Amino acid sequence: MANGTFPKGFESMQNVTLLEALFGRRSRRFFMGAAIPDGVFRYASTQESVPLSELERLLVVMACSGNTNWNNLIYRAERYAPHLSNYAGAAGGRTFPSAAGFHTSVLFFTDDSGVYFLNTRDAPALAGRDADGNIDLQALIEAHRPLIKKLQDSRLGLPSETPFVEAHNTWAVNKPGTLLVSPVGDLAQHALLGLCYMLQNGLVLYDDVNGRPVPGIEEFADIVDVNNVWPLTFVEQLALSEISIELGMSCYAGALMLQAMGLGGWTFNGIDPFAFLGASGSPECSGLGFRYDEDPRWPYPNVTGLPGVFEAFCPPHYSTMRDAVAALCERKFGHGGPYNPDTPGPWKDTKTVRAAAEPHDERFRACVTLQAQYIFDTFGKFPGTVPSIFVMQHVQAHHLDLDFYDRFYEPGAYLKTHAEHMQNWHGESG
Repeated sequence: MANGTFPKGFESMQNVTLLEALFGRRSRRFFMGAAIPDGVFRYASTQESVPLSELERLLVVMACSGNTNWNNLIYRAERYAPHLSNYAGAAGGRTFPSAAGFHTSVLFFTDDSGVYFLNTRDAPALAGRDADGNIDLQALIEAHRPLIKKLQDSRLGLPSETPFVEAHNTWAVNKPGTLLVSPVGDLAQHALLGLCYMLQNGLVLYDDVNGRPVPGIEEFADIVDVNNVWPLTFVEQLALSEISIELGMSCYAGALMLQAMGLGGWTFNGIDPFAFLGASGSPECSGLGFRYDEDPRWPYPNVTGLPGVFEAFCPPHYSTMRDAVAALCERKFGHGGPYNPDTPGPWKDTKTVRAAAEPHDERFRACVTLQAQYIFDTFGKFPGTVPSIFVMQHVQAHHLDLDFYDRFYEPGAYLKTHAEHMQNWHGESG
């Protein structure tokens, strides 16, 4: 993109229908500059690798985690009517849903130019909608640019070899010319929001690992039935499942965008999560360089965040779980939060809508803190039985080597958008 102009492909991308992208989606792994050294698909590309342009890269990462105006929130439950449900963690909406509007994930991506961080988690509506519900895509692009932070000047330190990358991906993943996009979730914060959700709905934890209730929970019998419990392992498995869906849907949105743009690539989980985050223990695999700790009680390292960039809502990034709970409540009810009356929104009387949610009072916070601190003290980390930071799914985007598909596949192996991509986006003749 130069002087505010957009390539022809930008317009054609907008004319691709959902059905075309949905039913045209395929994993298309062979890119310009790639090589498969043996087997039935033995082939070496005769073309040089071509990195994605800055616009192409931005569109892919926006598809994975772009702001899409305001979160509509959840309206009602009989238990606490007439108050508005107060589950959500963010006021803004994104290209993918999140359990109860928790939105605890952010996006990291890497290409030949470096490693980057995109945080739309707490962004307000970055572009307005017209009367038909449409968003100005060009305005949205410009609004996202300032949210990208560069972390490193070179490609992610993730060797394309086992055990860092699954054996079937070593020839393709994180290679020159490719874009690797990875949503990462704060599972600690997600679990805390889950405890708030439980208490709002009359539930508390029971430690089924050690076969006992949370000590002191009986002191909160005035606000909750302390015998109405969910097992700790179920609660944490539920949180892990919910955040896995969030990350997976983020990547699926990106995969659909690849079809519309005519880019190759696929969504996959064939990267060792510890290697990716920086907890492999190998000096040749620095990954994202996240902080991690080890403990004889744990079967694997526990990653907690990248200081100053993305930190889980748990120690050591907070002194105690009480501090983490306070930060969580500030996110929900403080400046820019979904339940702050001064936060703008999509309603005709936004101030009244946002103020209709009941804030978490001191007793509520103390009950959540008691359970969270118990988990941390008992297991040495929070959550106790699942990771604090979680990564699973990735999207890789690249320029297809069409010659490979023409050689090995019948016609129809790629879409018209792929066939015309280099011409429409880069001005190259076919």
